[in-house]
Amino acid sequence: MKMHKEEKAKVLAKANGPIIITGKFVFEDEDGSTQDAERIVLCRCGESGKMPFCDASHNRVGFISR
Repeated sequence: MKMHKEEKAKVLAKANGPIIITGKFVFEDEDGSTQDAERIVLCRCGESGKMPFCDASHNRVGFISR
């Protein structure tokens, strides 16, 4: 059986948008609950109604990351 090197998670901060995390990882929420994940999109603008996840509110509020 061939063993494959485990793929590392990749974190991408989109210009004027969210942080996108891809790969295999465990996401732990502030209350300590965990979930296996392969892709999540996190809010950076602070205006999401689904915190900590992005709901594209950055477009409505004109978030600028730089």
